Amino acid sequence: MILTTPNGMDSDTDQPAGPNEPRLSRASAGRLSLYLRSLESFRREGLGKLSSGQLGESLGVSDAQVRKDLACLGHLGQPGIGYSTNELIDAIRRALGIDREWKAVLVGVGNLARALLRYRGFQQQGFRLVALCDNDAAKVGTTIEGLRVESLDDLTAVVRKTGAELAILTVPAEAAQAVVDRLAATGIRGLLNFAPAALKVPHGVNLVTVDLTVQLEQLAFLVQWSAPER
Repeated sequence: MILTTPNGMDSDTDQPAGPNEPRLSRASAGRLSLYLRSLESFRREGLGKLSSGQLGESLGVSDAQVRKDLACLGHLGQPGIGYSTNELIDAIRRALGIDREWKAVLVGVGNLARALLRYRGFQQQGFRLVALCDNDAAKVGTTIEGLRVESLDDLTAVVRKTGAELAILTVPAEAAQAVVDRLAATGIRGLLNFAPAALKVPHGVNLVTVDLTVQLEQLAFLVQWSAPER
């Protein structure tokens, strides 16, 4: 996964926040998302209290790193007692901005888009797909998973009508930049891009690119270099 700042530069390091930046770094925010998954699992198991060591062990992170990340959330834990699972979940959701609903429009209604539409995890974490757009006349006007496919030409009106703040791109790489430009012009503030392309976004728009091929390349690297010697 590649996080991109509004000026198009990649950022995945724990750099100090600037005067207009949140004090939580992007790297820490990424770990908070992982902590949240573990905490939700612990809560399902009935664990009401846990230590930084337990949380770190579940993810292969040191307890010192866990304490450092959680310190950004305020004074939540108690020495010798640990953290309240529910309080920690609520605090992380507030820090990540998912203590409210986020509406998103999905652009490019192909096979990947259909799979994403069937994924229920978005709704559970506060993300609601409210519109579909495509430039294929054969798809426009059809209904998929309860949503009508709108024309890409009507993108501005769709965003305004639905109140979408985020967009998910599942378009071909060669079309991605043009779609990004159009989405930025509508007032969309965040883009999740699945197209294998290097994209530029204007100031005020944030981009996260998920390149599945890159992830497979990294997996191949790990398997190759961790294989036992023959």
